[in-house]
Amino acid sequence: MQNLEYLISQLESKITQFEISNSNVSEGNVGWHIEHSLKTIDQIVTACKNSNPSNYHWKFNFKRFLILTIAKKIPRGKAKAPKIVRPEGEINHETLAISLLKVRKNLSDWKDLNKYTNFPHPFFGVLNKKETEKFLILHTNHHLMIINDILN
Repeated sequence: MQNLEYLISQLESKITQFEISNSNVSEGNVGWHIEHSLKTIDQIVTACKNSNPSNYHWKFNFKRFLILTIAKKIPRGKAKAPKIVRPEGEINHETLAISLLKVRKNLSDWKDLNKYTNFPHPFFGVLNKKETEKFLILHTNHHLMIINDILN
């Protein structure tokens, strides 16, 4: 999870620019992308913690294989974020700082989770711990690239 922790630090470094937007790049401003990324990490880690590792059964999923193994990148504009991870309400320094602390606390015991801890992804099927880490890194990096494009 060191890569994800590094990416979370990158998100944190962009908080001061949360109000900046560029409609040519995204409908959401920098703060929206930070909050969405943090909310996604928090929701998925919580789902993994609440999963039953003994219920995990690997099943081939072409989309998962293509994105997580071959492309190693999430294409832009191909999917819409599920409602549960879409930011709602006001986004400001304080709300982003609270979300950041919540995510870091939630991730603190990730390494202790069973390798068959799992998360049901809407497109990629059920992801085990290793696949979940890959997804979280790709997803967070995807939104950092959007943030960087908004800022440039």
